[in-house]
Amino acid sequence: MVSYQSIGVKMPHIGRRQTTAWIRRVAEAYGMKVGDIAYIFCDDAKILEVNKEYLKHDYYTDIITFDYTEDNVISGDIFISLDTVKSNAEQLECDYQRELHRVIIHGILHLCGIEDKTPDARKVMEAAEDKALDMLE
Repeated sequence: MVSYQSIGVKMPHIGRRQTTAWIRRVAEAYGMKVGDIAYIFCDDAKILEVNKEYLKHDYYTDIITFDYTEDNVISGDIFISLDTVKSNAEQLECDYQRELHRVIIHGILHLCGIEDKTPDARKVMEAAEDKALDMLE
């Protein structure tokens, strides 16, 4: 089950059924099934708090993915800072909704096993994001 909630921000306008179906298609493309995934949309203050408390990182980010995947069933908690998504969209001069969907699927791709810690891995992640965005109806 995929759930969507917000803490301290207005829930973004995403078609929940459409987004959930898209997430399932992307996961299936990697041979994975969707288990329990919770999206928590928040502001920069909350994501910084989560980053400090759980990851010991003292900086803002657009997404933090907690991975509870077992075997081929992806599960996790995915925190997304709508403040950072908005500033990234402005900085990249791209559509906010497209950037939001890129970040939404970024977490799923992490749960499917795609990393982005090195420059080469980031290229693989970006290609996977682009491919997944093309799957969005």
